[in-house]
Amino acid sequence: MSGETQSVSRLTWTTGGVVSDTDAVVIETPVALVYNGVSHVVTMATPSHLEDLALGFSLSEGILDSAEQLLDWELHSRERGVELAMTITAEPFARLRQRRRNLTGRTGCGLCGLESLEQAIPQPVPVARDYRVAHSVLQRAVKALDAAQTLKRSTGGVHGAAWCDLSGEIRLVREDVGRHNALDKLLGALGRDRPARDGFVLVTSRASYEMVAKVASCDIPLLAAVSAPTSLAIEQALQCGVTLAGYVQPGRQVIYTHPQRVVEEC
Repeated sequence: MSGETQSVSRLTWTTGGVVSDTDAVVIETPVALVYNGVSHVVTMATPSHLEDLALGFSLSEGILDSAEQLLDWELHSRERGVELAMTITAEPFARLRQRRRNLTGRTGCGLCGLESLEQAIPQPVPVARDYRVAHSVLQRAVKALDAAQTLKRSTGGVHGAAWCDLSGEIRLVREDVGRHNALDKLLGALGRDRPARDGFVLVTSRASYEMVAKVASCDIPLLAAVSAPTSLAIEQALQCGVTLAGYVQPGRQVIYTHPQRVVEEC
């Protein structure tokens, strides 16, 4: 077993008969995120690039304002999962304790433990960056996405989030059983060392309002998704200035908000 996959026995039936062999499946395990000794959230995740998950979740959820506020982190194996023990500075920890959140994440992503509707749909952070890209740039990125997803090729069971530069070249990819986890891992990696100053995020799932809020919190003005956006994702993107593209597939894409950023030619 590696940090991402596990080999299992299987029986495969086809019209030609039954074959017994092995398969590589993606690992899904509970990951507890702990801040200064206080458990904050448990998410079902693939146990790889967990430092990226720790930082990306902390930034995109507004727990930390910058990567420098994460002083240290340690990974501890537990009987039923793993624990990410983070040490953060005093100011964000004080804010975190005031929020009194006890959220349990799932692969399907829920809102258990939130105390009010205001917490469920927070005020979006407006993006400050701006640029224009051609439609062909999104097409270049999505056509290269499958080849960039090594874990998907071996298991078929993960989501991916890719950081693409303004030419459409994929610079960085993170994968996970959870679409939000994949995005947080990517944002965490970018928080430490962004490969290009300007770029956009491409995800292999639908676009939810949480995903829009996460990219906006990291001042990324364009989110592209291979599937559909939700109504709240569109509303959130309109409010925070994010260009939201859905159904980004070879030969087709739909721009739902702030279409001035995606043009025929640059």
